Amino acid sequence: MTDTPPTSKTNQEDTKVCPVDPSTQAVALRGLTKEYNGTVVVDNIFLDIPIGAIYGIVGPNGAGKTTMLSMATGLLRPTKGSAWIAGANVWDEPLEAKKAMGLLADGLPIFDRLSGRELLTYVGALRGLDEDVVQLRSAELLEALGLAEAGDKRIVDYSAGMTKKILLAQALLHNPKVLILDEPLEAVDPVSGRLIQQILRNFAAAGGTVVLSSHVMELVEGLCDHVAIINKGVVELASHVKDIPSEKSLTDLFVDIVGGAALAEGSLAWLGGGEK
Repeated sequence: MTDTPPTSKTNQEDTKVCPVDPSTQAVALRGLTKEYNGTVVVDNIFLDIPIGAIYGIVGPNGAGKTTMLSMATGLLRPTKGSAWIAGANVWDEPLEAKKAMGLLADGLPIFDRLSGRELLTYVGALRGLDEDVVQLRSAELLEALGLAEAGDKRIVDYSAGMTKKILLAQALLHNPKVLILDEPLEAVDPVSGRLIQQILRNFAAAGGTVVLSSHVMELVEGLCDHVAIINKGVVELASHVKDIPSEKSLTDLFVDIVGGAALAEGSLAWLGGGEK
């Protein structure tokens, strides 16, 4: 990992706008922008995520959260702008950035003809971990996530919640510096959800950084110490949760910022009772 950010012209321009050195942050975004056919879906985002934080990213459907995270992790090339993971520029130093991160991305292809245990063995080999370390960590992760009995079952036969948990296990396997999770508790049962939250708290307490995107406000409010609200491709708010006014819940603040919707009077009045 490099101690200083790359010195390309683009990166120099980005860092002039935001004086915080991106190499000091767990995740740093500078002017991150994505356009599709002239339509801007992520618009010049600057964001710093400090080391050791549990950082929640929330926003309405189509706000640009997943697109932003895809660019930040190297899955999608930005139209312009730069991103750093643990001090490594994602596009100039991709191997260093990828070594530092564990990623659970929603909607990516899965090697689902492998068993859960085989997937972890494969990922461990890709990460260059010793075989004994992979076996030990795999056994511990499968046990902790309630997948020990399903470890030898093919992932294609897993439920949606079980699939989410094995993907979390593969993201944790190499003990990354930064863990980036897109909807980590979607389809996960409440018991497993509580256990996963404890794993994430322990991970951050030991010096790791968690970045999670979620639509579940209660999760973000109860778990995260920082939050960013994304709306229409821009960061509307980035704050430590202690700086959010105590008289407002995160849900109330979210609705205030992105705008609420109300059902028009008389709309869908035909619903109910099964009558035509």
